[in-house]
Amino acid sequence: MEEQLNLDRVERIAFVLKTIAHPMRVGIIDLLNEHEKMSVNDITSYLGLEQSLTSHHLANMKMKGILGSKREGKNIFYFLRMKEVVDLIKVLEDVDVIVF
Repeated sequence: MEEQLNLDRVERIAFVLKTIAHPMRVGIIDLLNEHEKMSVNDITSYLGLEQSLTSHHLANMKMKGILGSKREGKNIFYFLRMKEVVDLIKVLEDVDVIVF
Protein backbone atom coordinates (compact mmCIF):
# COMPACT_ATOMS: atom_id res chain seq x y z
CA MET A 1 0.00 0.00 0.00
CA GLU A 2 1.40 3.39 -0.99
CA GLU A 3 1.67 6.14 1.57
CA GLN A 4 0.09 9.45 0.71
CA LEU A 5 2.35 12.40 0.16
CA ASN A 6 2.68 14.46 3.34
CA LEU A 7 2.07 17.93 1.88
CA ASP A 8 3.01 19.78 5.06
CA ARG A 9 6.37 18.04 5.13
CA VAL A 10 7.25 18.67 1.50
CA GLU A 11 6.05 22.27 1.71
CA ARG A 12 8.32 22.89 4.73
CA ILE A 13 11.26 21.34 2.89
CA ALA A 14 10.58 23.42 -0.24
CA PHE A 15 10.21 26.55 1.91
CA VAL A 16 13.68 26.09 3.44
CA LEU A 17 15.27 25.23 0.09
CA LYS A 18 13.74 28.31 -1.57
CA THR A 19 14.87 30.51 1.30
CA ILE A 20 18.53 29.48 1.07
CA ALA A 21 18.64 29.09 -2.73
CA HIS A 22 20.99 31.99 -3.45
CA PRO A 23 24.81 31.94 -3.46
CA MET A 24 25.06 34.91 -1.10
CA ARG A 25 22.63 33.34 1.36
CA VAL A 26 24.69 30.15 1.39
CA GLY A 27 27.76 32.33 1.98
CA ILE A 28 26.06 34.09 4.88
CA ILE A 29 25.07 30.74 6.40
CA ASP A 30 28.67 29.49 6.04
CA LEU A 31 30.01 32.61 7.76
CA LEU A 32 27.53 32.37 10.62
CA ASN A 33 28.37 28.71 11.04
CA GLU A 34 32.06 29.64 11.44
CA HIS A 35 31.38 32.62 13.72
CA GLU A 36 28.83 32.52 16.53
CA LYS A 37 27.43 35.89 15.53
CA MET A 38 28.35 38.65 13.10
CA SER A 39 27.31 42.23 12.46
CA VAL A 40 25.88 43.38 9.16
CA ASN A 41 29.09 45.34 8.53
CA ASP A 42 31.28 42.28 9.13
CA ILE A 43 29.16 40.09 6.86
CA THR A 44 29.20 42.79 4.18
CA SER A 45 33.01 43.04 4.38
CA TYR A 46 33.57 39.27 4.24
CA LEU A 47 31.29 38.78 1.23
CA GLY A 48 32.16 41.99 -0.62
CA LEU A 49 28.52 42.96 -1.06
CA GLU A 50 26.69 46.25 -0.82
CA GLN A 51 25.26 46.74 2.67
CA SER A 52 21.73 47.14 1.31
CA LEU A 53 21.94 43.79 -0.49
CA THR A 54 23.41 42.09 2.58
CA SER A 55 20.63 43.55 4.73
CA HIS A 56 18.03 42.31 2.25
CA HIS A 57 19.30 38.73 2.42
CA LEU A 58 19.64 38.86 6.22
CA ALA A 59 16.12 40.24 6.70
CA ASN A 60 14.64 37.61 4.39
CA MET A 61 16.31 34.72 6.18
CA LYS A 62 15.44 36.19 9.59
CA MET A 63 11.80 36.62 8.62
CA LYS A 64 11.68 32.98 7.54
CA GLY A 65 13.30 31.64 10.72
CA ILE A 66 16.71 30.67 9.35
CA LEU A 67 18.50 33.47 11.23
CA GLY A 68 18.01 35.37 14.44
CA SER A 69 19.32 38.77 15.45
CA LYS A 70 20.27 40.66 18.57
CA ARG A 71 20.97 44.36 18.99
CA GLU A 72 24.10 45.28 20.91
CA GLY A 73 24.48 49.03 21.15
CA LYS A 74 24.33 50.47 17.65
CA ASN A 75 25.01 47.14 15.94
CA ILE A 76 22.70 44.30 15.03
CA PHE A 77 24.32 40.89 15.21
CA TYR A 78 22.96 37.91 13.30
CA PHE A 79 23.24 34.25 14.23
CA LEU A 80 22.01 30.92 12.89
CA ARG A 81 18.67 30.00 14.40
CA MET A 82 17.99 26.96 12.18
CA LYS A 83 21.36 25.22 12.43
CA GLU A 84 20.07 22.24 10.43
CA VAL A 85 20.56 24.24 7.21
CA VAL A 86 24.32 23.75 7.64
CA ASP A 87 23.85 19.98 7.42
CA LEU A 88 21.57 20.44 4.42
CA ILE A 89 24.21 22.52 2.62
CA LYS A 90 26.88 19.90 3.41
CA VAL A 91 24.70 17.19 1.86
CA LEU A 92 24.08 19.32 -1.22
CA GLU A 93 27.84 19.93 -1.62
CA ASP A 94 28.26 16.21 -2.26
CA VAL A 95 25.60 16.07 -4.97
CA ASP A 96 26.97 15.89 -8.50
CA VAL A 97 25.13 18.48 -10.56
CA ILE A 98 25.21 18.75 -14.32
CA VAL A 99 25.34 22.40 -15.31
CA PHE A 100 23.94 23.23 -18.73
